[in-house]
Amino acid sequence: MAKTAKPLPSLEWLQPRLTLSRVASLVSFLGLGALLLTWNLGFANVPDNLLWVILGVQFAPLLLLAPGLILGNARAHAWACFVVNLYFIQGVLAAFDPSKALYGWLLTLTSFSLFCAALMYTRWRFQYERKLAGEA
Repeated sequence: MAKTAKPLPSLEWLQPRLTLSRVASLVSFLGLGALLLTWNLGFANVPDNLLWVILGVQFAPLLLLAPGLILGNARAHAWACFVVNLYFIQGVLAAFDPSKALYGWLLTLTSFSLFCAALMYTRWRFQYERKLAGEA
């Protein structure tokens, strides 16, 4: 028995969802960066000689993704879904430490929101491009 292709949504239905998910992913992305910077500069008990190493390691994946996310590249959003799992794991582990619980929960929620927004943007962007190409 052959499977019938599911029809793509209309462009009018996809456009506002693309905009909303892109804005949500950018806000979550910037919030994640701000949270990491605020925590490491203000609250973490890190020696000064290690602070910039820790910030460099934490920001390197985000800086690699930043140009693609800012430009609205669907593949960069898809890669963000993979990379953001590192921050999610870090947040969950920090949430178990009573001295870092608030930071852990904020990091977990911010990374989860970036994951969801980037995932939906990727899905809807590829559907939008397929629809523009004339696929029914």
